Amino acid sequence: MKLLDRPVDPVGDEVIGPAGPTTATRMDKFTDMMLENTGILGMIGKAERGDSAIQSIKKHKASYLIAVGGAAYLISKSIKKAKIVAFEEMGMEAIYELEVKDMPVTVAVDTDGENIHKVLNNIPLTYTS
Repeated sequence: MKLLDRPVDPVGDEVIGPAGPTTATRMDKFTDMMLENTGILGMIGKAERGDSAIQSIKKHKASYLIAVGGAAYLISKSIKKAKIVAFEEMGMEAIYELEVKDMPVTVAVDTDGENIHKVLNNIPLTYTS
């Protein structure tokens, strides 16, 4: 699923231009439809996903990875191949199939629907001075 913003074309030997994560919650309403009708294994974005998106991720045994916002250049360097697989006419909103190596992401929702945001919210924070 398209969750990377790619507003700039590749330069020189780059596979893809800067590819920063977009706020994934705006894609929640499309998640089930996309996972139902494609072979998408994972999505990359930033921010939490809503309950319906998490249930869809679990149902389709997909995953959601979070990347740090503002790291578009770094993220693009980990992309080894990029191919538009849907919605080419939408330009930077197209859906890409990416081959990556050492991409700086964290699993936020795994194939069982475990959600890092809920896990972290349940860890009590203590401060010492």
